[in-house]
Amino acid sequence: MKKILVTGAGGYIGTTLTRMLLEADYRVVALDRFFFGRDTLPEAGNGFEIVQGDIRSLDENVFEDVDAVIDLAAVSNDPAGELHQEKTWEINHKGRARNARLAKKMGVARYILPSSCSTYGFQEGLLNEKSSLNPLTTYAKANLKAEEDVLPLADADFTAVVIRQATVYGLSYRMRFDIAINGMVKGFVQNGKIPILRDGTQWRPFVHVKDTSRAMMKVLEADADVVNGEVFNVGSDDQNVQIMPLAQLVAEACGLPFEYEWYGDPDVRSYQVSFAKIADKLGFECLHSPKTGAKEVFDAIKNGDVDPDDPRWITVKWYKNLMEMHHFIKEIEIDGALL
Repeated sequence: MKKILVTGAGGYIGTTLTRMLLEADYRVVALDRFFFGRDTLPEAGNGFEIVQGDIRSLDENVFEDVDAVIDLAAVSNDPAGELHQEKTWEINHKGRARNARLAKKMGVARYILPSSCSTYGFQEGLLNEKSSLNPLTTYAKANLKAEEDVLPLADADFTAVVIRQATVYGLSYRMRFDIAINGMVKGFVQNGKIPILRDGTQWRPFVHVKDTSRAMMKVLEADADVVNGEVFNVGSDDQNVQIMPLAQLVAEACGLPFEYEWYGDPDVRSYQVSFAKIADKLGFECLHSPKTGAKEVFDAIKNGDVDPDDPRWITVKWYKNLMEMHHFIKEIEIDGALL
């Protein structure tokens, strides 16, 4: 039974991925700083271990007897990345590059770096893994530098892989309402209007949290000669959507008349991405759509299964709340990480 180390395991994607790995009979070490709490993960035991730690200062012993690392730990999106740029570089770039080097040193066979399609920034046309990159934010730039440090580590004994994820959506155990589709649903339920970031013409690719977790498992289980040293975009071509039509689709999914309100400055990011490579090489296809994802979030709110007002589910606001509690900046400067 293989042992998988998942960093950022208490996060939006990590809480879903961890459960999928356990269901597939992997042993899992879930590492996080747990600024959003531990209640989003199952109880430890039966091949499941929980470790509180900082990816910038992990002891190499954490990697002992580990077969693969899925390094999700990161400041989680563009606005959060700008909140404290220096820490974003320390965590998203240096922390994960350090993890990859330690994993290789300790004999880990495979290292997977979840990056982001935001590295494409603003470009016309359908972009693939060989297209030029144009990161526009601290989050995207730090992810790209991590990619550049990790991929050269690949060799016959160490499989290093990068996945660039589309914008994630859908219901998770550590919910988020600061990402496009989920935030649209929240606004619709609470205010009767979908919040749309100006000016609605920008393109963005999307992927369900369960689908991106499934993609990571595909990369984890693939033959090394298929994935080693490779970059894979994660999503599906038919989920490249402009934001205004996406909002209309969300309204349709929720069964409500379409009403919207603008917020923020015009988005400087716009990109469409090809996902042919992961489909061709790994046989990966998405099982969920923005419409079904929006409906599940809508139903979860209406049924009381998730609290849209839980302050933890808006990442930047929660970080600011922790800062106001005085201990947050001290912890991340001394021994903590934004996971």
